[in-house]
Amino acid sequence: MGLFDFIKGAGEKIFKKEDKAATAAAETASAAAAEKKRAEALGKFVGRLGLEVDDLGIVVDDDLVTVTGTAPSQEVREKLVLALGNTAGIARVDDRVVVEAPEPEAQFYTVVSGDSLSKIAKKYYGNAMKYPTIFDANKPMLSDPDKIYPGQVLRIPSQD
Repeated sequence: MGLFDFIKGAGEKIFKKEDKAATAAAETASAAAAEKKRAEALGKFVGRLGLEVDDLGIVVDDDLVTVTGTAPSQEVREKLVLALGNTAGIARVDDRVVVEAPEPEAQFYTVVSGDSLSKIAKKYYGNAMKYPTIFDANKPMLSDPDKIYPGQVLRIPSQD
């Protein structure tokens, strides 16, 4: 898929306070050790979401995450990219994941202030009542259709 940009300050806060301290200490010691710890935290986060990717590899370089592996579907690949990118402190995701069963790519949409899933559904599908399509396409990252935030990037699947 390539390189995707996200808003660095927006998103799921999965890095612990001690990770921030480790990152600060890394400026004088080992930046590689701090980035390895951040990559491990991202890997655990992906695991908690239940996104199954064979040979998952995550490398963190400051605010860039490079992800490799083999996903069973385009949907899993896109959810993986969004889960990583919608994490506070991550600004870019370099997607190098291979898909076993290639499918057309979904569109990505960055939420702005005042947005709701129904407003986004109206824009993309012409019908606000199709918001569950967007909600379902972004599970498990979304747990409630009313809990989206500015800067969050969402999958917008094509209409069937």
